[in-house]
Amino acid sequence: MNRREVSILDSSILRQIWAVIEETQTSVLLKLSDPDLVNQLLRQFNGTKALSSEEVSSVSAYLYSKTTLIRDLALGR
Repeated sequence: MNRREVSILDSSILRQIWAVIEETQTSVLLKLSDPDLVNQLLRQFNGTKALSSEEVSSVSAYLYSKTTLIRDLALGR
């Protein structure tokens, strides 16, 4: 992620992203491929907040960068 993408992701969006991840069933987080996981989480997140195209791009890049962490946290549940 570059600095421009990070600046779009304010603390409110980051909290919402992690709330969506926490609400997602562990089995879903663990069984999907990286692209499918990111797309699933984006769909769920978009259902809670309308995103601009820039925000979608930033959230997608952020989720891709956190897939290992997301799965590690899911395993710890």
